[in-house]
Amino acid sequence: MGWTRSTTRWQTVNGGAAASAWAGQPTIVAFWHNRLALMPACWPSPAPFHMLISSHPDGQLVARTIAHFGFGAVAGSSRRGGLEALRGLARVLKAGGSVGLTPDGPRGPRMSVGDGTLVLAKLTGAPILPVAVAVSRRIVLGTWDQLIVPLPFGKGAMIWGSPIKVPRDADDAVLARLREQLEQELARVSAEADTLVGHEIMRPETADART
Repeated sequence: MGWTRSTTRWQTVNGGAAASAWAGQPTIVAFWHNRLALMPACWPSPAPFHMLISSHPDGQLVARTIAHFGFGAVAGSSRRGGLEALRGLARVLKAGGSVGLTPDGPRGPRMSVGDGTLVLAKLTGAPILPVAVAVSRRIVLGTWDQLIVPLPFGKGAMIWGSPIKVPRDADDAVLARLREQLEQELARVSAEADTLVGHEIMRPETADART
């Protein structure tokens, strides 16, 4: 990703709002799992940054990769047996760092928000900052998430969404509403990023595809 980042012509949308969201406070950066390999391009803050990475062997490969960009890793899943992973992320936020996680990871459904991101935001008070990154030159793998592998010498788009705050006293109804809001905002910024670099919009996994 380092070679791709330096050779790509980047366009950033809503970067000012993003900068104000993380200025002086820990932030939860949320992005779809299929953009995971693109995320090292989007963190300009000097604050420490950790990403939630699967504890499986493929996740450890990702952890070694992001270490080259100065990012730390918290092993685990925000969905399955995710209590320890959430505790690890909460410790990073409490210490003043920010974290990145994929609300649809580690196994989908693609582009569908699970509970972990909202629970972490409720427990810590940190805002959720949606983001999407897209590049014109890429390979899309045939994985469950349609993982994007970036290639150098193309155009890139980085779209920041509106921060979402989860009240500490949020009940199930509020969490459901904010989950839908996060899902819609991630879909919006992802569609805008894909369109800006000349690709068709990537779509969520359908119920039929899961049967």
